Amino acid sequence: MKVVILAGGFGTRISEESHLKPKPMIEIGGQPILWHIMKIYGYYGYNEFIICLGYKGYMIKEYFADYYLHTSDVTFDFTNGNGMIIHNNVSEPWKVTLIDTGLHTMTGGRIKRIRKYIGNERFMLTYGDGVSDVNINDLVKYHIESDVYITMTAVQPGGRFGVLDIDDKTNRIKQFVEKSKEDGGWINGGFMVVEPQVFGYIENDYTVFEKEPLEKLSKEGKLSAYKHNGFWQCMDTQRDKVLLEKLWEENRAPWKLWE
Repeated sequence: MKVVILAGGFGTRISEESHLKPKPMIEIGGQPILWHIMKIYGYYGYNEFIICLGYKGYMIKEYFADYYLHTSDVTFDFTNGNGMIIHNNVSEPWKVTLIDTGLHTMTGGRIKRIRKYIGNERFMLTYGDGVSDVNINDLVKYHIESDVYITMTAVQPGGRFGVLDIDDKTNRIKQFVEKSKEDGGWINGGFMVVEPQVFGYIENDYTVFEKEPLEKLSKEGKLSAYKHNGFWQCMDTQRDKVLLEKLWEENRAPWKLWE
């Protein structure tokens, strides 16, 4: 199953760093948060990624173009014809497809633009700025058993996000309301499993995935929540970045499932 990561936004709420680089390239522990997200999926055996690029997307392309060098010990021998010796290679078993989905394209439009790379297959979908210790295998199993078009990981981070109205018995999402002022509810934490029928709910580049498509799917009973009570944290602001960096430096990063 392919993993689609939305990595094209402007990251305006963390402009201290995003004016220099796309938000998914902001580093935690010396590696972009995008790398951390991919490592989470890789831990569960999902190693094929489609990354939706937009703002400063060339920087993400350059990162992966040089990834082999970033993760290897190398000798450059300028006395012998500028030779290069690779001493060891610890790069990941990843296949990464980087797609320019437009500078101003909305989230739904970005997903629509990568349809040909997905085909008629189920896929994963998440945002390029959030980490979690969610069990991906359990999430997929739950999705398959739920018989819906989308299962999203629902988390409870506090009061600055929109809320999901979840049926307590079925875990079907009865209403999707993005960015309200309510406090303490379940919110969309990303880490979704998506059926290809969802492409039909996205009209064009200007479609915001979190509005019409998800709202319509919730009304049709085709949107389910996988409630995750463990760790989840997005990197929306500089404060969030400092928190994640502190957890990593203190070896207390719950999302670090790999060795």
